[in-house]
Amino acid sequence: MAARFELNGDPLGPGALVAAMTSYGHFTAMQVRDGRVRGLAHHLDRLVTSTRLLFDADLDPDFVRFCVRRALGDEPALSLRVMVLTRSLAEPMTPEILVRTLPPHPVDPAPLRLGTVRYERDLPRVKHLGTFGLIHHSRQARLAGFDDALFVDHAGRISEASIWNAGFLDGDTVVWPDAEVLPGITMLVQREALRRLGVAQETREVRPADLGGYDAMFLTNSETPGRGVVSVDDFVLPPADRAVELLASAYETVPWDKI
Repeated sequence: MAARFELNGDPLGPGALVAAMTSYGHFTAMQVRDGRVRGLAHHLDRLVTSTRLLFDADLDPDFVRFCVRRALGDEPALSLRVMVLTRSLAEPMTPEILVRTLPPHPVDPAPLRLGTVRYERDLPRVKHLGTFGLIHHSRQARLAGFDDALFVDHAGRISEASIWNAGFLDGDTVVWPDAEVLPGITMLVQREALRRLGVAQETREVRPADLGGYDAMFLTNSETPGRGVVSVDDFVLPPADRAVELLASAYETVPWDKI
């Protein structure tokens, strides 16, 4: 008898659902406008590199683009996730591509209040599907009155937030944390854009006790080129308007790549 799956009483195709039920895999998330995305080469490189690491297999970037184009159809704007996963955990694993589309996410300009938590993800450089810890700590932070969680590693260094890369402004220098973090696509694109604009950048160890020495703190992810942080735990940070404006301006110089 073939396996059957239903979601809230509605039948679903078994292949996609079985694949989606595994937590072993990786993904990339992008905002697509008119069949284009910023940082496409970084997205494809992430998928290819992580597939080799997790599955010991090659992934054809052209096939990824084909799958994405099919999922996009004629929609002018979408939030899209490309997942590489497997229906079976038996060796050798066969990676497959699952594409999920949602309406585009509007940018929220409101600055965030973060609560620190000691946490490090498994394989932090991989955007993998094992997101339980991220969601759990983010929810616990919200229940405690914050907007999200800010991760501090075993050495006491600030690394990243639940779905964000973190950064700081020191005078006219953008500072990125020296810690094991997921190299977010927007962060990579921003670093290239800032470099082209001649903006100084450094990588430093940053601890919660060091926050008083910075002019601003910000977060960035696929939905937001730069969002201010107003406080960490009970420490109030200076307004991040200048940092957010700098990041927004740099991001606007990045071309949209045709998928």
